[in-house]
Amino acid sequence: MMTAVIEDRHDVHEASRLEARSEGQGTASVLKALQLLDAFRDGGPVLGVSEIGRRVGVPTSTAFRLLAYLVEGGFVAKEGTRYRLGDKLFELGNQVALCRPKGLREQASPYLGELYAATGMTVRLAVPEGSEIVLVDKIVGLRTVPAPTAIGGRAPSTCTGLGKAMLAFQPASTVAQVLQGPLPRPTRYSPIHPRLLQKQLIDVRSTGLAYDLEESVLGQVCVAAPILHRGVAVAAISVSARTHQTNLAQSTAALQRAAGQLQKTLGT
Repeated sequence: MMTAVIEDRHDVHEASRLEARSEGQGTASVLKALQLLDAFRDGGPVLGVSEIGRRVGVPTSTAFRLLAYLVEGGFVAKEGTRYRLGDKLFELGNQVALCRPKGLREQASPYLGELYAATGMTVRLAVPEGSEIVLVDKIVGLRTVPAPTAIGGRAPSTCTGLGKAMLAFQPASTVAQVLQGPLPRPTRYSPIHPRLLQKQLIDVRSTGLAYDLEESVLGQVCVAAPILHRGVAVAAISVSARTHQTNLAQSTAALQRAAGQLQKTLGT
């Protein structure tokens, strides 16, 4: 009898161990599958299985197996022998708070439109994300400067007008962490010395305006204004144009007016 009990306990223990191992493997597979999706962030719209596997750091066979599940679920689509993100992700992405009806993008849209009409310049809306910004919306025209950052794309906070406008109004601990660096340098004008960036942030807090003078893209200048909630920047809007085709000072009044109106609308 005692032997049977011991054997039963052993079977239960072994079953629990195998179940835990299976759950662990399942969790790892889910994480790897999500990393496969993330590979498209900077990799390009269409990627081969070997490139995806290399970016994630998994064998091609593993990438192929996980991609098959993602294709079946509609999260990835196959084009010949290559892969792209599926339309289901577009649907899901538009369900996040920023994009839902009455979300930030919808509430900001009228003011972005008015700002574009007043300046004729490329208009952008972004939110902070750690030491980076995420572009939420933009308005361009036939004569505006090309906008290299796609909606949903990321850029450094330290060398963009939008980023500096928001970074200047973040908690001191957040600013200190960013200033520890290293600071990215996409162009030769990017501020890479913490003291210089700190001085720029002090100026932003004083004027309510942040400038990008070819610091993120050569040939392009930008001025941005923050949207504040209890003294902390939750978003920012900007106007940008080619370096030698605009006078940013002429656009600051319209920019600050739009930022103030949006801030009031958001109830901040």
